[in-house]
Parts: sequence; C-alpha cells; structure tokens
Amino acid sequence: MNIYDKANELAKALKESEEVQDITSAMSLIEKDIESKNMLDDFRNRQMEIQQRMMSGDMPSQEEMEKMEKLFDVLSLNLNIRRLFDAERRLSTIIEDINKMISDSLQGLYGGQSL
Repeated sequence: MNIYDKANELAKALKESEEVQDITSAMSLIEKDIESKNMLDDFRNRQMEIQQRMMSGDMPSQEEMEKMEKLFDVLSLNLNIRRLFDAERRLSTIIEDINKMISDSLQGLYGGQSL
C-alpha cells in the first residue's frame, strides 16, 4: 500500500464530497450578488485580522468579539451565506474527524503519547 496513493484518494473524495459541492454552489451564488459578496469579504477580512492579532498575542476585546458574533448573525440571515457557513462547518467537522483518526492511529508510537 502506498500512503501517497491513499492520501490522493482521500483528497479526491473530499473534492467530490457533498460539502465541497455545497460550498462551491453557495460561493457561485454569492459571487453573483455583489452586496452579499462584499458583506462576506468584509467579514472574512475582519476575521483574518482578528486571527492574526491573536496569533501575535494580541487578544481582541470582548466588545470586538461580540461585534463579530453579531455580524455573523446578520450574515447568516442571507440564505446563500448561511448555506456556505453550514457547508464549511460540515467540511471542517469531516477534516477534524480525519485528523483525529490519523492521530489516534499513531498514538502508540512514542510510548502512548499522542502526536
């Protein structure tokens, strides 16, 4: 068994998954609606800024986090954006599950310490 062949099979299965198809479909609809696209782009940019700040040790204030949550709630009222968020969440769960399976399979390698 070639591990890279299996990894390529997994990558292909992910690309063909319902979740990725739903993300692609929702993004296509959002791209056609300039207002939705601008709102989503603005949200993603703010999200990225906060994540970068957090990685450098600058934690956002409670007020900033509440503002992002409210913005997420507003965006979720848009059916296409909500569909995108739902599909992204489902895909993220799949990826987390796969990572856990891989980590669990290697857990005994170093005296029971997980990787």
